[in-house]
Amino acid sequence: MGKPTRASFGEALVELGEKNKKIVALDADLSRSVKTAAFAEKFPERFFEIGIAESNMVGVAAGLALSGFIPFCASFAAFVAGRFETIRMSVAYCQANVKIVGTHCGLGIGEDGNSQMGLEDLSIMRSLPGMVVIQPVDHVETKQAVAFAVQHQGPVYLRLTRQDVEDVNPRDYSFQFGKGVVLKKGKDIVLFATGALVYHTLEAALSLEKEGINAEVINIHTLKPIDNDLVIQKAKEFKRIMTLEDHNIIGGLGSAVAEVLSENEPVKIKRIGVMDVFGESGSPDELYQKYGFDKEGIMKSIKAFMKS
Repeated sequence: MGKPTRASFGEALVELGEKNKKIVALDADLSRSVKTAAFAEKFPERFFEIGIAESNMVGVAAGLALSGFIPFCASFAAFVAGRFETIRMSVAYCQANVKIVGTHCGLGIGEDGNSQMGLEDLSIMRSLPGMVVIQPVDHVETKQAVAFAVQHQGPVYLRLTRQDVEDVNPRDYSFQFGKGVVLKKGKDIVLFATGALVYHTLEAALSLEKEGINAEVINIHTLKPIDNDLVIQKAKEFKRIMTLEDHNIIGGLGSAVAEVLSENEPVKIKRIGVMDVFGESGSPDELYQKYGFDKEGIMKSIKAFMKS
């Protein structure tokens, strides 16, 4: 049974905090939601409740980083990405060792609706020089991605889910920064997916095999720097590429893949994402069905693309 990647982050933060006293956590009045509450209870002297003041939280985190600490500042993706100017100047420009955590990303947050949905955060964070952008797919990958963030010197953005995500990686999985993971081999089409849509994409690909379509599925957990070599290699092997993400169609995974291929291999690309609109309220299952992010919707998109 899967769990939200925000919960996996909370577990990892406590475990890593026990080993590394330089790790600190900052919160903007959402510690129960972003799962930093357990860290606060275990290490109250290393937890800073800033209140509903995300810009101030980012600025304090930058100051702590420049003083030798490893700060994790967490909020909803929509809220933290909205503080772009502070992140740009205090974190990215200074190359401060701040780990920014955006939870409640995408349509998958459900009923809270558009005001809470991070649908533009990947685009914003990818645009910042020196910013690493990671979206882990499940429990085991999230915990290892958090451990990587601690070791990495420089700013990192972690994008995490509110909803449960099923496990796709084995327990002995080893996270490799900047390297895509081939989850299923195929010969007809290659599917690059990230975050919550990886599991649904894999399920769709397995079902399509029964209909004679053999799709390759690749998990792209690191969106910046993206695995250029793998993208180019697959463009040489396949005539069709599809990208799938719970994010605006502009600026996320689809854009990252298209940017690589525009300067390398010409190939037909279909991007699946939120089509340049704001989100809406509904259950995660209802929204995924409406926007074609569930298994059936993904299967339909793949078959239509194969016929085009």
